[in-house]
Amino acid sequence: MTQHPDRLIFGAAYYDEYTPAAAGPDRLERDMQMMVDAGFTTIRIAEFTWGTWNPAPGVFDFTHIDRALDAAAAHGLDVIVGTPTAAIPTWLASRHPEVLGVTAAGPNKYGPRQNMNILAPAYRRYAEAAIRALARHTAPREHVVGFQLDNETKYYDAANPDIQRAFVDSLKRRFGAGQEGLNALNSAFGLNYWANRVGAWEDFPDVTGTINGSLAAAFDAFRRGLVTDFLAWQRALVDEYRRADQFVTQNFDYEWRGHSFGIQPAVDHFQAADAVTLAGVDIYHPGDDQLTGKEIGFGGDISRSLKDGDPYLVIETQAQGQMGWLPYPGQLRLQAYSHLASGACGVMYWHWGSIHNSFETYWKGLLSQDYTPNPTYREACVVGRELKEHAASLTGLRKHNRVAIMVSNEAYTALEWFSLEAGFPRQYAGGGANYNDVFRWLYDALFDLNLEVDVVPADAPVERLNRYAVLVAPALYVTPQATTDALRAYVAGGGHLLTTFRTGVADENVQVFTDRQPHGLSGLLGLGTDQFTRPDGVALRPVGALAAALDDDGATEPATLATATFMELLTPVDAAALQGDVEVEVLATYDHHAWSGPAIATRAVGDGSITHLATMTSPALTRAVLRLVAERAGVTDWAQDLAGVVTVRRGTNGRGRRLTYFLNCSREPAAFVLPVRGHDVLGTLGRAGAVVDASTTVTVPAWGVLVVEA
Repeated sequence: MTQHPDRLIFGAAYYDEYTPAAAGPDRLERDMQMMVDAGFTTIRIAEFTWGTWNPAPGVFDFTHIDRALDAAAAHGLDVIVGTPTAAIPTWLASRHPEVLGVTAAGPNKYGPRQNMNILAPAYRRYAEAAIRALARHTAPREHVVGFQLDNETKYYDAANPDIQRAFVDSLKRRFGAGQEGLNALNSAFGLNYWANRVGAWEDFPDVTGTINGSLAAAFDAFRRGLVTDFLAWQRALVDEYRRADQFVTQNFDYEWRGHSFGIQPAVDHFQAADAVTLAGVDIYHPGDDQLTGKEIGFGGDISRSLKDGDPYLVIETQAQGQMGWLPYPGQLRLQAYSHLASGACGVMYWHWGSIHNSFETYWKGLLSQDYTPNPTYREACVVGRELKEHAASLTGLRKHNRVAIMVSNEAYTALEWFSLEAGFPRQYAGGGANYNDVFRWLYDALFDLNLEVDVVPADAPVERLNRYAVLVAPALYVTPQATTDALRAYVAGGGHLLTTFRTGVADENVQVFTDRQPHGLSGLLGLGTDQFTRPDGVALRPVGALAAALDDDGATEPATLATATFMELLTPVDAAALQGDVEVEVLATYDHHAWSGPAIATRAVGDGSITHLATMTSPALTRAVLRLVAERAGVTDWAQDLAGVVTVRRGTNGRGRRLTYFLNCSREPAAFVLPVRGHDVLGTLGRAGAVVDASTTVTVPAWGVLVVEA
């Protein structure tokens, strides 16, 4: 996976091309020495610099590349080389304007990055020449340890004519090129509506104007496939030059809301990750008092799951970052260990030194504009020393999670077209909650409970699902029959499935099923729905086991019982559809003058169970439901008792020892009774490596971390 499996990667992106001349001729030397002083092992170069070292067709000037490579080699630093294809040079846009993307809003103009059509022949031609020249030039260097393919690759909303032609060709292959194929297409996508039926392939309309969610969803899925193919194409080129010991990675990113928030709609990460040997990611998160660790957690859990639990690399995360992210003392260190606690094999900052002009001038690096040591840099020096000193304990973390959460790009797209709160496309309905809001609603509750999760795609086979005692499937609007069959088999095999509203609504063509929702699962639950609305003024009345759990926690105030976003009205399924003879266990009902009946229900199915949340509930109530399901599945332990005190992340390190992280995302010290015995890796409680006993009261300082190896 990496050249140095026994050490952690620590470093930053470095751009000699951006360093102002006024910084002096020895700036590079001073930077490298400061990196060595900070304990850096690795720098990342070359992405976004295509126009600098390829200033004209067929002309390559590797001056800045060689300066960085030579300086890194002289200081014992490894280098990751990024292919530069995410930002095209001016000459390419000038000579071949067709490489710029055309979106639903019209043709792109030159200037921003990631404004191209990744399918354009001219783009591919010159990108291939650049990739080959760069890989040929850098791969022989011993300290070049890996290659990054492109950067945060997506389809960039491009819908150029050649992309649409390729899409139509894919439909011909799928449905058949003759009239029977057209008939099948029209039927699958419901194109009779509003006279959208396509009578001849040559009449196929511009997809960007469609009002048909099925056709639009198929186009988005096709464009996600273009990203997968694009990265595989780059991988094949790099493979012609790289050594066997050089890894290949990609800097995947997530939905952006001023920070990383949820799954990326424009890439199927699970499919695209086949192109890499080492999963890579950028994770940005709120800072200061808003630092919770949740964004670090979900980003890491997805990234780790892309290569079936292998360690991943945090290629980008914030140092000082954008406005409002300047870390409090201790936070940079806590953030680094939070990434490692999720299974990262290293942490790299974007970027080394703040730039002095252009778009990201105030997205600050580890150093500010004066390139001198500052408190954030000095804290990085502490992190670097610790990572080197304790690498034997911290490397190779593997998880053994019993809970998984299922994600779906297809469900994301469908809920953009059929929004939760309006039913119309979100862009026309004024926004509102989307798929990722539902995903994060449940993920955050699991995180708060210290229930660690893996992330699985919606097309995961039942053999993969069966690794987990609990499977959470939020808003799985699109459920192909294979997915439904896998979920049913999972429950039948003893798994505990938790579903939510807007699950089992439509097939792979986003055509709504004609039976009760959730399709294929209502018979297991004993309840189904064909009516739903917004829960205006609707509260919940917990009953049975859930009421008892909330009473124990003292969480019965009105805010805990509130609902939001969406509600289904659940009624019993027909006797003929019911699977088994166990009664439904209602956990909460609606409390409203008009709406009544089950809002949260569960039902045992053999040794397994299915639990359904028909509405979005408060964080406290959601945690109570998830904890109840987890307890019944037998996956709870002492970590849940520390929920709300410290975040607990666990695994087995590279030398086969149990590693437990206690992370304090709080400005107050956290005191608790230590539940494990082992070695205090970092010396948080005294001397590094000293034995600490279980059942003793310990205190983790504000924004602090305790790591125990047993």
